[in-house]
Amino acid sequence: MPRPHIEHGQDIRVLHSFKAPGSETTYAVQMTEGAPPEVSTLYFSWTRATLGRYDVLHLHWPEYLVRGKGRKDAALALVRMPLLFARLAVTRVAVVRTLHNVAPHEDGHFFERALLDRLDRRTDLAIRLNPVTDPAGTPVETILHGHYIDRFATHPKSEPETGHLLYFGLVRRYKGIERLIEVFDRLPSGFTLRIVGRPNLPALRESIERAVGRSPRMSARLEFVPDAALVAEIGRAELVVLPYKEMQNSGSLLVALSLGRPVLAPRSEVNESILSEVGPEWLHLYDGELTEDVLLGAVDTVRAQAPTRATTPRMLDRDWPAVGRRHYEAYLRALRIARG
Repeated sequence: MPRPHIEHGQDIRVLHSFKAPGSETTYAVQMTEGAPPEVSTLYFSWTRATLGRYDVLHLHWPEYLVRGKGRKDAALALVRMPLLFARLAVTRVAVVRTLHNVAPHEDGHFFERALLDRLDRRTDLAIRLNPVTDPAGTPVETILHGHYIDRFATHPKSEPETGHLLYFGLVRRYKGIERLIEVFDRLPSGFTLRIVGRPNLPALRESIERAVGRSPRMSARLEFVPDAALVAEIGRAELVVLPYKEMQNSGSLLVALSLGRPVLAPRSEVNESILSEVGPEWLHLYDGELTEDVLLGAVDTVRAQAPTRATTPRMLDRDWPAVGRRHYEAYLRALRIARG
């Protein structure tokens, strides 16, 4: 059989491994809105994945294909995933994976790990969101995570409030929220802490609610918030604190920077690369565990830099139309690998 010719300008049907996004800003929304006209975007369903017509399967957080939303989905995945592998084996679909994280943040069962390993072996091209992540032998393209400056430009911003600290985003144990609460309790008066986001565990929600109940300086909105409310919450922060125990690629970090709020985050190779891009007046990194001295020191630095700090940091190569064009180029490369 002759090899199909892959060239610029051809239309590509891309099936993303997430469901159709809502109206609020997420990575999925930005990805699909930034796609060039040559890319037709499809959203995931098992019927479409096993029987539909598409050229590229673009994987994001593939562990969720296996886990689903509960035990029933996890059991069904043991049947569905082999059907997907069979589909991929008999077609020339290219498999692309964005490395949002190197490994799942929560451990899965044996069968999950086996299925994900097999999916990794079937991947034709990896996309990393920073210049640091190592795809372990898979061909790779580097496409930086896009910014949110334009997306949030239509929403009014609040003025920062002295001493107001903010954590926002999905609330998960590895993101260090309980350590932040512990450290905040030891700060002097004059500081407030706001927690915004949906916890992924009932026990974590209960822990935060107990902490808020015993401290008048703490408040929380434990749900997914609409764009306008999120912009207002971030605008009020003198400092955004993201005390993750491990940080690879953080959408929350880029959202805060896009809205012109300085951020305190743990030191990592990825965060070092962002620091070199935006400058030390925007991203404050710490080593080891978050402490009272680290938090107070970051606030003092933010206050000293405030008079000369720009409105927003410089963010390079992160416009979503450019990100979309880079993805199109990556899809073409993946198709060449898969078909030739």
